[in-house]
Amino acid sequence: MADVFIVGVGIHPFGRTDGLSGLQQGAYAARAAMADAGVDWSDIQFGFGGSDASGNADTIVNELGLTGLPFINVKNGCATGGSAMIGAWQGIASGQYDIGIALGFDKHPRGAFNAMPADYSLPDWYGSVGLMVTTQFFAMKLQRYMAQHGITSQSLGRVSEKAFDNAVHADHAWRRAPVDIDTILNAAMINDPLTKYMFCSPAEGGVALILASEKKARELGRADVRVKAAAIRTRPPGSFEVFAPGLDVVRGGAPTLLASAAAYEMAGVGPEDIDVAQLQDTESGAEIMHMAENGFCADGAQEEWLAEGWTRIDGRLPVNTDGGCLACGEPIGASGLRQVYENVIQLRGHGGGRQVPGNPKTAYTHVYGAPGISGVTILQR
Repeated sequence: MADVFIVGVGIHPFGRTDGLSGLQQGAYAARAAMADAGVDWSDIQFGFGGSDASGNADTIVNELGLTGLPFINVKNGCATGGSAMIGAWQGIASGQYDIGIALGFDKHPRGAFNAMPADYSLPDWYGSVGLMVTTQFFAMKLQRYMAQHGITSQSLGRVSEKAFDNAVHADHAWRRAPVDIDTILNAAMINDPLTKYMFCSPAEGGVALILASEKKARELGRADVRVKAAAIRTRPPGSFEVFAPGLDVVRGGAPTLLASAAAYEMAGVGPEDIDVAQLQDTESGAEIMHMAENGFCADGAQEEWLAEGWTRIDGRLPVNTDGGCLACGEPIGASGLRQVYENVIQLRGHGGGRQVPGNPKTAYTHVYGAPGISGVTILQR
């Protein structure tokens, strides 16, 4: 497989934008990414893109131009954006194309996602007992993990406090005001043990990446951020994931364990080589569990990591440097690409007040979605 570079990135701010559809926010991001790369829409040879609730991504050609390029729609839950990027990466790594776009956008209404059991091959009773309400499922899964590994509510609060602190410095974040840990812990309980500041919200936004071959990247003067690995995996036997129909007596693996192992092998690096990471944090407990599943610490060691501030901007491994889903919200189609966008900004040294010190060279993203799918990318400068 040939080397692939990210030569342009663009984002439409997350949150609420009255007057613009999700598709239009995606087009905004695409134009920003092309301007960043120094190319025009007519230069783009192919595209992968997706949204969960804002229509087919291929209709972006109505906004950007009818050039006849092949464009593949992607719909893969919360991993939609990450899956679009993997498709674009494969198109260039295979040698078929020199330059393409990965695009994600969405515009969700206020309130919780309204997932239906039949869409996930589940019986109607699964929804009748409340398990399609993701906040309830995540809280239930987290309760089990906390009991098994000694995770405290204080650690959940520290994750959220860090997210809001980091987002103060991210122009594209939705929640850009700090929230202290006492306010977080004493806020309204949504699903025990998670208070309202420990959940992300359905949101709006768009992100686009321009990917290119090494030859094209050098022509553009953008051969600085290389995709070292991109992997996606579904759930193995014995996993316990969102919208899973049951829980085995013996705990099995997890899609994140498989995706991270595949990505590390592909990149030829290990967790100890990562300088900055963006991890799926649909709720604060998810970030904690994903720290271990991605190999950054042992189960239960998160207590020490968070108490010592090792995941803060100036810590041992900065995590979710733009505030993650907790502060940015989650437009499903765009969320995974936001993580990659943030890592490109960090590797370029353009993070401003949220820039990771020490000239980071290797960056990691992890996205997770229903019904148990994970995507991991590793970038290197």
